[in-house]
Amino acid sequence: MTEQYLKSIKVGFIGGGNMACAIGAGLIRKGILNPDNVWISSRTNRTHEFWRDLGVHPTLKNNEVISNCNIIFLTVKPQMLDDALETLKSLQQGQEISNEVPTSIKPDSKLFISVLAGVTLDTLHTKLYAIINFPKIIRAMPNTPMMIGEGITIYSSKNAEAKDLELVDTLFSYIGMSQNVPENLINSIGGLSGSGPAFAYLVIEALADGAVKMGVPRPMATKFAAQVLVGAGKMVLETGRHPGQLKDEVCSAGGTTITGVHAMEVRGVRGSLMNAVEAAVNKTNELSKLK
Repeated sequence: MTEQYLKSIKVGFIGGGNMACAIGAGLIRKGILNPDNVWISSRTNRTHEFWRDLGVHPTLKNNEVISNCNIIFLTVKPQMLDDALETLKSLQQGQEISNEVPTSIKPDSKLFISVLAGVTLDTLHTKLYAIINFPKIIRAMPNTPMMIGEGITIYSSKNAEAKDLELVDTLFSYIGMSQNVPENLINSIGGLSGSGPAFAYLVIEALADGAVKMGVPRPMATKFAAQVLVGAGKMVLETGRHPGQLKDEVCSAGGTTITGVHAMEVRGVRGSLMNAVEAAVNKTNELSKLK
């Protein structure tokens, strides 16, 4: 799937918040999507300035996104899904929303990619099937570092064709890791990959605070703390060695690092991080039951 082809596809986002920014801005800044082929809808004009600066088509109307695009990301809050899908009913009834829309673009040719936490493929299918015959659906769980090309996206599908899965995998691979997984793992992995950046930011801030306490200027402490996590992560990915082994290689007998590790273990840092992932997964499971 060539970059020229990717630049030709028309991609829309219903919802212009953080996740839409991470996906859309990440792909545009990488030169993968042509901003003139991207539409974004949001409820207010406040987010439009960001999108205008990228050269896309911002609008207050969801139906403009639906009618102009073949690939539609659902990036609204989960509780707003029903309202967002109301705009599809006019397409179901055969009403042309935009005079500029080619007649070859039909509702059943559209691929929907949902990033709504806790909303299952079955729920999405039920809601979309009431409006569009045989909707093609991808349920994805991305994370915000994709804005700088270092994201993680896991996804599952329903009624999607092989070419759709290839397209989704290609798009997300340009802005980080991408992997097709069984849907029953999405919530569990999402507690790590989706919520994990927030946990990592907290760790960076805490490490920087420790350095500041010991006299390091704040800007320097923050920069070095962030690079510590970048470097450690790359060591795990590129060497393939177990994190425990890499940790042991830094901890010399009776040295400074093992003393610091002991202080972390006494305070239960390892257990706290495990609990954080578990709590995020449990919350996602709760949201799934409400849909």
